[in-house]
Amino acid sequence: MHIIESAVLGQLLEAIAARGYALIGPTLREGAIVCDTIRSVDDLPRGYGDVQSPARYELRRVDDGTYFSYVVGPVSWKKFLFPPRMTLFSATRTGKTMSVVPGSNGTAPPMLAFIGVRPCELSAIDVQDRVFLQGDYIDPTYKSIRDNCFFLVVNCAVTGGNCFCASMGTGPAAKAGYDIVLTEIVDGDHHFFAAEAGSDRGKEVLDAVPHASAGDVEKEQAAGVTARAASSLTKQMDVEGLPQILKENFDHPAWDDVARRCLLCANCTMVCPTCFCSTVEDTTDLGGTRADRLRRWDSCFTQDFAKVAGGNVRPSARARYRQWLTHKLSNWVDQFGTMGCVGCGRCITWCPAGIDITVEAGMIRGHNTQE
Repeated sequence: MHIIESAVLGQLLEAIAARGYALIGPTLREGAIVCDTIRSVDDLPRGYGDVQSPARYELRRVDDGTYFSYVVGPVSWKKFLFPPRMTLFSATRTGKTMSVVPGSNGTAPPMLAFIGVRPCELSAIDVQDRVFLQGDYIDPTYKSIRDNCFFLVVNCAVTGGNCFCASMGTGPAAKAGYDIVLTEIVDGDHHFFAAEAGSDRGKEVLDAVPHASAGDVEKEQAAGVTARAASSLTKQMDVEGLPQILKENFDHPAWDDVARRCLLCANCTMVCPTCFCSTVEDTTDLGGTRADRLRRWDSCFTQDFAKVAGGNVRPSARARYRQWLTHKLSNWVDQFGTMGCVGCGRCITWCPAGIDITVEAGMIRGHNTQE
């Protein structure tokens, strides 16, 4: 473990950018902390945190000068690895001939450095890796972007009112899969980061900036940061035996209760860092000389998602919410060997009806986990 002074954080980002990576990190936009292109350390949301509860998100000011005192916002890294909208191919007709060009058009995939990734979000990327990179069918676009990513992870020093990462085993400390992991520490007037490299390229970047070896005191301080974050979690989900419980409660009355509150808006699936449903649409110009085939995000909450030749297999809100929750917490395990939830709490924060996945799962189990 190494120590990096807070004043050196900018140099760390510069060292990453100098290796050809475009920096994608947390920044303030439209009243929220979102993941977007950043140019330097000045674009980070220093001095800002957030307050979250069901159907509520607010920015707050913090006065300790920290860079990473927020939890997670409405934009996850999924946006960059699995773009919301992309062209699969374009076809152009000239006279009696037609040419077809792939969406990438032979361009090299971008080199992206994800700055400030939270441990639960790193776990979400691992879940999406299982979806897009394992099995017989590998998504070439996802793979090309994923193979060129650098991950600067930040362990959580604070938790939000909707976080339940400890229940899912995904935080608040990162275990593996990062290039560099930082733990932000404020000890009186001393503001610094405990840093560890998880890859050769991470070590190369750390070696390029001023740092010192961490002593026992600094190691204890770093461990204390994540331990306090874990102890501050107020929300939990009991996952013991949950996949089978959901399978055995297809007709539980709780599905009717949540259906009366669900607006079918699909907010939960749009902000979720692991949901991967998509659809394909074709567009043509008015002259009939050009056609584009697009892939865009879709949701199991939309009416057309479950429409087949014989009708709609999930026509009701009850059926659609049940599909979402049982797939994420049960059938996902059968498909990919892990649950599709990492406990980030985004679906709770951005649900306009304040529906809480931990409460709904607890109701199916037979008790309310928040009582």
